Amino acid sequence: MTIVQSTVLKAPEKTEPSRSSSPQVQEAVTSVIADIRARGDEAVREYSLKFDNYGPDSFLVQGEQLQEILDRVPEQVIKDIKFVQDQVRKVAQAQLQSMGEFEIETLPGVHIGQKNVPIDSAGAYVPGGKYPLLASAHMTILTAKVAGVKRVVACTPLIQGEVPDATVAAMHLAGADEIYLLGGIQAIAAMAIGTETIKPVSIIAGPGNAFVAEAKRQLFGEVGIDLLAGPTETLIVADETTDPFIAAVDLLSQAEHGPDSPAVLISTDRAVAEKIIDHINELLPEMPTKDYAEVAWRDWGEVHVVESIEDAFSLADEFASEHVQILTASPRRALDEMKHYGALFLGEGTCVSYGDKVIGTNHVLPTRGAARYTGGLWVGKYVRTITYQEVTNEDSSAFFGELCGRAARVERFEGHARSGDVRAAKYAGAALTWTDHSF
Repeated sequence: MTIVQSTVLKAPEKTEPSRSSSPQVQEAVTSVIADIRARGDEAVREYSLKFDNYGPDSFLVQGEQLQEILDRVPEQVIKDIKFVQDQVRKVAQAQLQSMGEFEIETLPGVHIGQKNVPIDSAGAYVPGGKYPLLASAHMTILTAKVAGVKRVVACTPLIQGEVPDATVAAMHLAGADEIYLLGGIQAIAAMAIGTETIKPVSIIAGPGNAFVAEAKRQLFGEVGIDLLAGPTETLIVADETTDPFIAAVDLLSQAEHGPDSPAVLISTDRAVAEKIIDHINELLPEMPTKDYAEVAWRDWGEVHVVESIEDAFSLADEFASEHVQILTASPRRALDEMKHYGALFLGEGTCVSYGDKVIGTNHVLPTRGAARYTGGLWVGKYVRTITYQEVTNEDSSAFFGELCGRAARVERFEGHARSGDVRAAKYAGAALTWTDHSF
């Protein structure tokens, strides 16, 4: 692959973060998981008290408590949640319909088929931290329900000691079967391992901090996961037609996710790039979330100027960013010329924040270059595509029996060979030969 040359107007002050957790995070997660594995609910309650200052007899939200939470959520918020979830549902349903099942006959009486079967149970982690991220409820719970998952367990932590009412409402309206006010390592471990009161699930999805990500990494295999998500990333491709103010606002909108969130600009026009930098410097001091955004832009922000739009697309592909926004004269060119991104946002009328919050596509996306080999969370993640086989023609079975015997003996698998032999003998004749069919 040719490396695109660029003029760097702003380089990140920090080097690329490690793709693995720090030793301290790994050690802490290992210890907590082992303790929960040994002591179950008792350990979960202790860690919830330690990390979130919350240790009720039951973390499950139901009955009167659930209704009280729903009653506290403003009517307009409920309406907005329902509208956004309808958008997510439409996208997930379209995805599900695109996943075909089939059965074909490859030889006389040889039937090969494929079925899509939903996973039985799923865990949805909806992060809290400094801000309630209720949109994650739509993305993880609702998508699983559209896929046909019978049991969806949802966990979210308290935020500064308060129940995140809107998040719980979103979880309930998305169709969660069990809602727990529980966060961090203890939530992931409880869903993966199971406790006296929380049955384990088959897959866990949803973003979280470094401890949540590390818990998912360590438990992967014992439980399925969506992906290992790092800090939010955004990249904008600009040209001479780009509105510098809009580009600046959009870069900062993603930088506010956290102090380690990269925001990258690639422009074919130096003057536009410089104006975007000026706007960012003007906007940051007054930004309510500058505690995160300012540090993210300082430490991880990048600005590159390239000679052509082709170079811009090529350089953007090298980043393989989670979010790529195309603010150019012909944004749909990126659909043909780019291939490495978590999600693409085309044109000035579209922004990454729409994808994060309201438009309907899933916001759980690959980071740290993972877009080179995987997409984000979608309805197919909750569905197992499985195959089946049936041979009803005796001549076909005899033919495959002889073929299997020869193929298995080349690999010295005598038992496999004999499974073929007995069918070749039972259905003697092997009427089919290599010349009967084209392989």
